[in-house]
Amino acid sequence: MGRHPGSVRRQGRARRAPCSARQAGIYSRSRSTTDEKALLERITYNPQIFGGKPIVRGHRLAVEHVLGMLAAGDNVETVVSGHPWMEREDVLACLAYSRRVVGHERIEPLLVPTGT
Repeated sequence: MGRHPGSVRRQGRARRAPCSARQAGIYSRSRSTTDEKALLERITYNPQIFGGKPIVRGHRLAVEHVLGMLAAGDNVETVVSGHPWMEREDVLACLAYSRRVVGHERIEPLLVPTGT
């Protein structure tokens, strides 16, 4: 019996941990490539807004700010309610964008000579 990726085992039973990503629906179903492409089209940039950082649909809301709100424990509904123009798919687009960025990230050790 497989466990849900967001579950934790306590006292012999699996319980789902609270997770904004699950609330956003990314665990409940897999997204096709076309769905992800449509979501990623919501992420834009403008060199005059936040120095060209990725933003949501041309508005003055950076992807990193949305991710920060989710990381702080806000759910999707709270994030969306704070911006009248924002839709649930915009939050999903931020998550899809960050997954893409982290998916290509590689960490390599820095070797520093000790001098001995």
